[in-house]
Amino acid sequence: MKALIVDDEPLARARLRRLLEDIDGMAVVGEAGNGEEALARSEALQPDIVFLDIRMPGMGGLEAARRLAEGEHPPAVIFTTAYDEHALEAFDASAAAYLLKPIRQERLQEAIERSRRLNRAQRPATAPAGSPAPAVGRSHLSASIGGRLQRVPLEEVLYFQAEQKYVVVRHRGGQLLIDDSLKSLEAEFGDRFLRVHRNSLVAMAQVQGLERIPGGRY
Repeated sequence: MKALIVDDEPLARARLRRLLEDIDGMAVVGEAGNGEEALARSEALQPDIVFLDIRMPGMGGLEAARRLAEGEHPPAVIFTTAYDEHALEAFDASAAAYLLKPIRQERLQEAIERSRRLNRAQRPATAPAGSPAPAVGRSHLSASIGGRLQRVPLEEVLYFQAEQKYVVVRHRGGQLLIDDSLKSLEAEFGDRFLRVHRNSLVAMAQVQGLERIPGGRY
């Protein structure tokens, strides 16, 4: 995947470049110091992912992300920032991930994998004529309850929560237990569900806001 790094601090760009060089399949194709440069470099280089700082001179990262999303083939956007108060705005700007500095390699790899899933989800609209039809994910989840098969539409699922050996599916009509792992569910439905905890995935369509709690968490 081709990556564009956007940050007004050269040292921050250099550190992120080093982290990305250690990830298989990633290639840094360019850098920019503000939002205006990001738009120009993105148009010229056509990156798959843009790593955007939020607070920069001139056009900031949030505005740049909104402008990038208006393009014909928008890249996935991963925000990289030292400030945690812009998380809700980042989701409004359709960010694939929101990473706080200093960025850890593990979190960076998770964010990139999420971006890969989003890119795959966008392909059907842009695939050339004659290309193989993409695989279609499940529209329902199923579980056997008392000898009876219960099916729940994915659009009615509120969240998944891992509990011991099973995953609880909380939906509008109640809940059921499934054998799928949380990791496999995130891989399959990562474009529709947001990991908010190591044991929980929440339907992005059900997120109404973020609230800051003591300790700087949300």
